[in-house]
Amino acid sequence: MDAAATTTTGFELSAALDARLLQTAEQMRGAASVVALTGAGLSVESGIPPFRGPGGLWTKYGEPPLDGYQRFLRDPVEAWRQRLHPTEGWAMGLQETLREAKPNDGHFALAALEASGCCDALITQNVDDLHRQAGQRALLEIHGNHFWLRCIECHRRFDPQHFEVDEARLPPHCPACGGIVKGDTVSFGEPIPPDVLRACYAAVARCDLMLVIGTSATVFPAADFPMEVLRKGGAVIEINPHESELSSVATSSLRGPAAAVLVRLLHHLRAHGQAGATA
Repeated sequence: MDAAATTTTGFELSAALDARLLQTAEQMRGAASVVALTGAGLSVESGIPPFRGPGGLWTKYGEPPLDGYQRFLRDPVEAWRQRLHPTEGWAMGLQETLREAKPNDGHFALAALEASGCCDALITQNVDDLHRQAGQRALLEIHGNHFWLRCIECHRRFDPQHFEVDEARLPPHCPACGGIVKGDTVSFGEPIPPDVLRACYAAVARCDLMLVIGTSATVFPAADFPMEVLRKGGAVIEINPHESELSSVATSSLRGPAAAVLVRLLHHLRAHGQAGATA
């Protein structure tokens, strides 16, 4: 095992893990379509706590209302006031945390895999915008994006930097269809936007190798994506420092921090000419 096995994160991969990563790189080279699925474990490595559990955002600041979407529909003006000037602990805590977070080496490695043609799509359950900031393009944010906006009628999305919100005329409306615009994050009680869901299922239908990174894969519908790949006879490679409910059925489970494992996987693909060195 060469010196590159000690990653930029300081985590030293064992020889056994490195051999399995080399095998994973070979599997990826032979796959027709590779899709990645990421969860909160990848964001934790950027300093974003999980929502639940010790130190979790909801544990610390309180959980958002379980009828969040219904509240929005009842009073979108007040919902927008809360978005612009949050007063509830969980909303303030989330905004402050996500504003300070930066992509880690795992985000950049995944963007490099995509840029080099080694990953066709990335489905994320995270709302933190870090994949987008790292340069990911074929990105499906199944739970939305905390910073972006979305029309609840036509599902058109807006970069807030190019969408003016007039506080004197709330809620804002979609310039395309006139529908009400809300934050893109999928609230409790809100259906996942159908355009994103269709794109996810289409990516999964083409996929014969899925990388499942930093997620226990227990929240539906995302939890069914790796199972669908397995049902079709494809491979599911779990990357997680901890055992999860997926571990017992995954084709292979790679134990280690996501950033360190992904950086080393990228190294193996580059060493064999599959991932461009410019990524």
